[in-house]
Amino acid sequence: MKKNRQRKAVIGTLAAALAWSAHAAAATYYVAPAGNDGAAGSKAAPWRTFARAQEAAVAGDTIYFRGGTYKYTAGLNACASTTDVVNAITLNKSGTDGKRIRYWAYPGEKPVFDFAAMKDNCRVKAFNVNASWLHLKGLEIKGAPQQPGNLQNNESWGIWIKGSRNVFEALDTHHHMGPGLFLADGSYNLVLNVDSHHNYDPYSKSGAGQNADGFGAHVKANQPGNVFRGCRAWANTDDGFDLINAYSPVLIERSWAWLHGYLPGTTTPIAAGNGNGFKIGGFSGKWVAGAPVHVVRNSVALRNKANGFYANHHPVASQFFNNTAASNGIGYNLLGIAPDGSAVNLGVARNNVAYGGTAAANTAGADTSHNSWELRSAPVAADFESVSTSGWDAPRQADGSLPALPHFHLAGGSALVDAGIDVGLPYAGRAPDLGAWEVTAKQGALPRELDDADEGLAPEAVEEAAP
Repeated sequence: MKKNRQRKAVIGTLAAALAWSAHAAAATYYVAPAGNDGAAGSKAAPWRTFARAQEAAVAGDTIYFRGGTYKYTAGLNACASTTDVVNAITLNKSGTDGKRIRYWAYPGEKPVFDFAAMKDNCRVKAFNVNASWLHLKGLEIKGAPQQPGNLQNNESWGIWIKGSRNVFEALDTHHHMGPGLFLADGSYNLVLNVDSHHNYDPYSKSGAGQNADGFGAHVKANQPGNVFRGCRAWANTDDGFDLINAYSPVLIERSWAWLHGYLPGTTTPIAAGNGNGFKIGGFSGKWVAGAPVHVVRNSVALRNKANGFYANHHPVASQFFNNTAASNGIGYNLLGIAPDGSAVNLGVARNNVAYGGTAAANTAGADTSHNSWELRSAPVAADFESVSTSGWDAPRQADGSLPALPHFHLAGGSALVDAGIDVGLPYAGRAPDLGAWEVTAKQGALPRELDDADEGLAPEAVEEAAP
């Protein structure tokens, strides 16, 4: 037994040494707007393009992008027709389990990827991500265009994803003529602390503003584990978060969506823009067997033209837990669809708050309890520290998390405190509070935050620090 233990200890030591050696051997490269692809890729002699960096990178490597603007004027491929798709940046080289390829902003600097000058007369993917085990962090991405006069297509895309086990962190994706970030397929992708805003598709064939969501996830069946966490969507002409035609479950948590369905930067309605904060499922008004249960929790929807939280004719009851809706057309709309195509109300709603506008619709017969619209009296301004619907685009905290605002946090004496029911989320006191946040001054500490393992994500989904 003693020899076996000694042998195991030696094997463990060797394995640890080999793992450290592999990590230590990982390379670090640099890219800068004024760089040269013929250079060494060092900090002193950086490359110029994403393509050159990807050519050199292998699993475990880190590429730092220096601050400044990287302008793109044409795709990697030419439009074969006016309905074709061109890619400006394609990422098709994968990392491996535990050894991602990292494409990160250099600390303290902001690399800006600008695609607005592209003249390709077809659809554009600014970032076309087909690889897996990547980590993109700190990049600003803007301007994926449509071309005036070409009304044969729908959206272009800021970031288009068809890979798995990727992390997209602290990105700012905006002013695209289509969605800011679109998850077409793949599993166990984490979208963390990403902002997507001011997206507007004026030349879509289905109507101006019809397709410019903040975030979209339309993944196929058997693609689980995709998570949006700490994200913000605002001033997009269609929806903030759109899960229509998603055949696998998606989790959205601790995320905000406001001012959708309007001309960006205004409150002028866009006729074709749907205007939902969180559109949680649906299959274009059709019943589909085996539909997934989506979850949205601890999230906030404000001043959206249509619904704050919308079931969108989903065939099964998705879950709406501990959310806050304020001044939307309708706060919570649980309109589902039955197998015969008729309307039915579907959803599991717990511990939600609606303030201003119509609180809820299509809830009769759905699985709802402990929500503000089921109380004797509706919430009033005194229930909250602040009821401001402005300032939500404030700078993020240093670690990339959402800004610390008092808006719609419950006041200590509110009847909404301890008015909820346990749904498996952390809470303090005798019962959960209603809405997106707990009053943390209550007796006792909050339990730990749910971590990646709780969500079914691989433990390595979020790396703690740069190498």
